[in-house]
Formats: sequence, C-alpha cells, structure tokens
Amino acid sequence: MSEVEVRKDESFEAALRRFKRKIEREGILKEVKDRKHYEKPSEKKRKKARRKF
Repeated sequence: MSEVEVRKDESFEAALRRFKRKIEREGILKEVKDRKHYEKPSEKKRKKARRKF
C-alpha cells in the first residue's frame, strides 16, 4: 500500500501530486485498469501481437 506523509508547510495539492507520481511509478493505476474487466487469454495474445507491429 502506498502512502505519502504531508511535510511541514506543504500544501495538500503538492502532497497529492507526489502521491499520484508515486502511484504511477509503482504501476498501480495500470494494474487497476487491467483488472477492471476480465480479458480472455486469447484476447491478451491478440493485443500483445498488435503491440509488436
């Protein structure tokens, strides 16, 4: 679980930006989007093949 402590004299917006960057670096958003809908293995293979070209 990711967390960010708000520093002394730091605005909420700045802390939120740091949190969003941290989440992006860890790949959590991508994983959430991938898990949102089930994708059949054949669909995964098709997508992977399309990305190569």
